[in-house]
Amino acid sequence: MAENMHKAVDRDFLTLTAPPKGFHDAPYPIYARLREAAPVHPQPDGSFILSRYEDLDRVYRDTDTFISDKKALFRPKFGVDSPLYEHHTNSLVFNDPPLHTRVRSVMVGAMNPRALASMEPGLITLVDTLLDEMSNQPQTELIEAFAGAIPIEVIGNLLGIPRDQRDPLRAWSLAILGALEPALTPEQLETGHTAVRDFKAFLRHIIEDRTAHPGDPDTDVLTRLLQTTGDQLTEVELYQNCIFILNAGHETTTNLIGNAIALLDQHPDKRAQLLAKPSLINTAVDEFLRLESPNQFGNRLTTRDVTLHGVSIPKGTDLHLCMGGANRDPRQFDNPDDMRLDRRPNKHLAFAGGPHTCVGLTLARMEGRIAVGRFLTRFPNFHLTDGAVRGGRLRFRGYARLPAILT
Repeated sequence: MAENMHKAVDRDFLTLTAPPKGFHDAPYPIYARLREAAPVHPQPDGSFILSRYEDLDRVYRDTDTFISDKKALFRPKFGVDSPLYEHHTNSLVFNDPPLHTRVRSVMVGAMNPRALASMEPGLITLVDTLLDEMSNQPQTELIEAFAGAIPIEVIGNLLGIPRDQRDPLRAWSLAILGALEPALTPEQLETGHTAVRDFKAFLRHIIEDRTAHPGDPDTDVLTRLLQTTGDQLTEVELYQNCIFILNAGHETTTNLIGNAIALLDQHPDKRAQLLAKPSLINTAVDEFLRLESPNQFGNRLTTRDVTLHGVSIPKGTDLHLCMGGANRDPRQFDNPDDMRLDRRPNKHLAFAGGPHTCVGLTLARMEGRIAVGRFLTRFPNFHLTDGAVRGGRLRFRGYARLPAILT
């Protein structure tokens, strides 16, 4: 029976390297079919897609059987000793202990409650400034003017990057993370390599200055990282995790804000509910994250033979963890396709899980809460216009363009 269900799904697809037409616009019906008919879905390269909440939760927690180290997979994808290989094999997300433990402890310490509390007034000022600028342009594109501008400033402040030097950061981030897509053109690959080289050259001057003039290690992540160099971090790990902080904090938060605004436009009754009760923004942010997870797929590698739902998975197999599907699993969430701004509990996997739970989740929630809440209060009658463009990525879900009329 299980074999027949797999074949039924295979006839229509899902192959990650060649997704069907319309998939980027509406992936959730396909995820639903996979959850029910093929929760362990084979790919032509021998990897598998997992799409049920319980399975992803198990994989995230079992770090002995399912590891994050991707050196074996990234060698053929990026080339040994290439810039992208160096970056993605040294960044926090694609590593296991002891490197993961060392880097994560530094970052967690820098994102302590006092540091985050000290960031909130500045974040409110930033958001209000952007809203003021948009109020003079009633028709605007919200990704460039708002959703994408906020995390660049926040992470720039976190690393102490001079404001007048931040212009290239977003393009570098998009190029480096874009290289994680299942299928790449030679041009995309070279753009990613160039972005890593340019980012490292840029950081060299920032790091030299911060070494000579340290900041407060309780609030300055770069100073905190520098103080562990040679003890906990090598120079390569230092550079690549500075890049990782910018990338991880930028793309996903941009998508969170853009996706939330689009969801409120699509659900006018929920917009009215949030306007009538602004305190709902605290739980609403997690519902936006669940419904439109900014990061749709993660990956793990098996360290031994495993059997899931009657499917044999050999040691050394790459698993694609479909967070976008798991976050709408009816076994975990009541009426999972409905948007409930007050949904509790809401143990979604938008921030992954287990030891690899996103280190910046509290900061991301704060950015989403302040950005979306204040946007809606300022522009309660906004509406999106024709011309919205999805980012066109499979791993990351968001908008490249989101034009709107704000009056």
